[in-house]
Amino acid sequence: MLKKHRVLSKVVAAKLQRRWSPAQIAGWLQQRAGDDEEHRVSHETIYRTLFIQARGALKKELQAHLRRTRAMRRSRHHSQKTPNHGQLTGMISIRERPAEVEDRAVPGHWEGDLLMGSHSSQIATLVERYTRLVMLVRVESRNTQTVIDGLIKHAHKLPRELYKSLTWDRGKEMADHQRFTLATDIQVYFCDPQHPWQRGANENTNGLLRRYFPKGTDLSVYSQAKLDAVARELNERPRQTLNFETPAESFQRCVALTG
Repeated sequence: MLKKHRVLSKVVAAKLQRRWSPAQIAGWLQQRAGDDEEHRVSHETIYRTLFIQARGALKKELQAHLRRTRAMRRSRHHSQKTPNHGQLTGMISIRERPAEVEDRAVPGHWEGDLLMGSHSSQIATLVERYTRLVMLVRVESRNTQTVIDGLIKHAHKLPRELYKSLTWDRGKEMADHQRFTLATDIQVYFCDPQHPWQRGANENTNGLLRRYFPKGTDLSVYSQAKLDAVARELNERPRQTLNFETPAESFQRCVALTG
């Protein structure tokens, strides 16, 4: 079908180059085409076109944009967390979060972590649970003052109604979490020890970000503008869990409702 439909083929190729998955492309097309089957295609057809009928450099180039899967999921403590992890004081457990956070019933509840790079570099990654919106924050050091300063500055850019809580792992970069709460009125909740999957949306996003920032990359070379561009690309991909709406569209609708 793709071979016969040049316009559709170009649309699919453009989305693959923006790192959309075949399932995201198929869902997005279905939402916009409605009953017009000429402008719809299944994700199986996209895969079949790329892998079974693949010919020439273009197909190989598009194949390279498909996501790679890992054979085994490991705890991020195994490879990225350092001995800096330890006990923090005044923590509020994730088990005390309101039910509305766990159920993703309302927007405004975020998950965060540090994505680690070489030469002691890092990026703060934040994901809003309701809309899956991704935001990246450049931080020059992992010490708690620098991280908390960066998170406070970022928090003040968002509507108060859309930033009510933050769930984080037990890294020492959050040792000054009470200062963050005092400055922003945003409650911080902490995962159980060695349970990073309790921030599932953030963990999944960090996996996607490794396509842009592979392990061993010096993250300090990236400007905030570059991080914003990467986040924008992720936020403009349709998500099946959002009925193939994009996180950006979903979050913007929430912003509009705040008045």
